[in-house]
Amino acid sequence: MNSDGEIVGDAHGPGTNHHLIGMPECSNRIASLVIESKKKAGLPVSIPLRALGLSLSGCELEPSNNKFLKIILESHPHLAEKLVVGSDTDGSVAAISNNGGLTCIAGTGSNTLLVNPDGTRAQCGGWGNLLADEGSAWHMSCRAVKYCFDDIDNFEKAPYPIDRVWELVKSHFKIEKQADILDSFYNKFDKSFIASMTKSLSELARDGDKLSQEIFREAGTHLAKSISAVVPKASPELTQQEGGIHVICVGSVWLSWDLLKLGFIDCLRKNRSVTKMTLVRLKTEMGVGAAFMAADKLNLPLARDYSKNYKAFFIYVNASCNGS
Repeated sequence: MNSDGEIVGDAHGPGTNHHLIGMPECSNRIASLVIESKKKAGLPVSIPLRALGLSLSGCELEPSNNKFLKIILESHPHLAEKLVVGSDTDGSVAAISNNGGLTCIAGTGSNTLLVNPDGTRAQCGGWGNLLADEGSAWHMSCRAVKYCFDDIDNFEKAPYPIDRVWELVKSHFKIEKQADILDSFYNKFDKSFIASMTKSLSELARDGDKLSQEIFREAGTHLAKSISAVVPKASPELTQQEGGIHVICVGSVWLSWDLLKLGFIDCLRKNRSVTKMTLVRLKTEMGVGAAFMAADKLNLPLARDYSKNYKAFFIYVNASCNGS
């Protein structure tokens, strides 16, 4: 982006969670993206950017972030003059406000983060697929497999017939029997590939499959619970704005709001910590938020119009759910 806030070069590539691929590989992937962006912008690769903002999944802790920055600077000294790193949730908040906010990410993984205007923070989730990720595509895909396995094993009957979901599982993983799936979950683990089955699961749900619908209802409940967990720690400045607290909903799972809505609303009705809430969706890339984040932290001039970066898609009022 130039100082007028115009995007002059962009690039897309593979995942950048250093917990999954290691810091050196993550550093190399970021360097490749920056180099490609420079070329598209017509900039010499050897000239550093004024600043580089990194809003990445897995970058929640300052000590590891500092270690990561050191690796990038040593390995790729010509990327940028200054670097700022934060989590993917940080970039989401920065995309619509420089005065804090609340974001709930539900993509391959999940994470909910509140940033108050005074800088205090509260987080729910974001601990990876082994410890958290409820409400994510990864978690829903795993739920689908687990429902089928438990039912087939006669360990616990699924709440609805598993036939169509089991056929989807076999097709997605290219297996014939249960044992065939173990390679995908252990020896050749690929979180994104496993999570990608959720798209087909949403198609089953919209086609009337009850078990798929139940999995999305559960996900909606989990997302509402994670938001409800941090809202009590939000400042009045955030909760008392027009439309109540605004929640930035990021990630492909939110595209299935029609399937999440039932569980989401039911959870809010039972948990009265949220009196008014507006769900908004970003209309721009999270990279824009990362650029804003870097500019704000480094006191660099960068023009912006936050109103162009998001759109409200649901308003919840009290436990009676007078929403739209």
